[in-house]
Amino acid sequence: MISTNDVKPGMALDLPEGLCKVVDYQHVKPGKGKAFVRMKLKNLSTGAVVDKTFRAGENLPKATIDRSDFQYLYRDENGLHIMNMATYEQTVVPLEVVADELPYLVEGATIQVNRHDDRPIGVDLPASVELEVTYAEPGVKGDRVSGATKPVTLQTDLVIQAPLFVEVGDIVKVDTRTGSYITRVS
Repeated sequence: MISTNDVKPGMALDLPEGLCKVVDYQHVKPGKGKAFVRMKLKNLSTGAVVDKTFRAGENLPKATIDRSDFQYLYRDENGLHIMNMATYEQTVVPLEVVADELPYLVEGATIQVNRHDDRPIGVDLPASVELEVTYAEPGVKGDRVSGATKPVTLQTDLVIQAPLFVEVGDIVKVDTRTGSYITRVS
């Protein structure tokens, strides 16, 4: 059990509605009445996002999440095929579980998989990943305004805004939280 005062975004709670991940957390203390906590919860089995309100200090059941390092092998219609780095056991993660992370995953990458009752429920990505540029329009000579950007397509079909000097074949570092360009890797 965990108090609503100690809950943070990203935590998993085992509620009667099912296993839920805290997306947003807000502690509200009105001028009149008792304080309460408003949370935005994502049900990990259905994907539905709901708003729930709890009393401040109320105890909620915290879910036990196992985190293990896996290597991403390949993807097909069944999902992502991954291999446990410690036991070399292979498993499949359904595509709907990792839909938001797919644009940042390249084959052979090491990822951290979150599991609840031996069922994959999510993937933790590093803060940034390095991806190769597969398509970029050429920068026009004289078109060098400070801070100008252009759309570039990366090896995972992710399209980001990058500076005009980025070309096809360059390796760029991308922030996985915002999907924005960080720097070109030399």
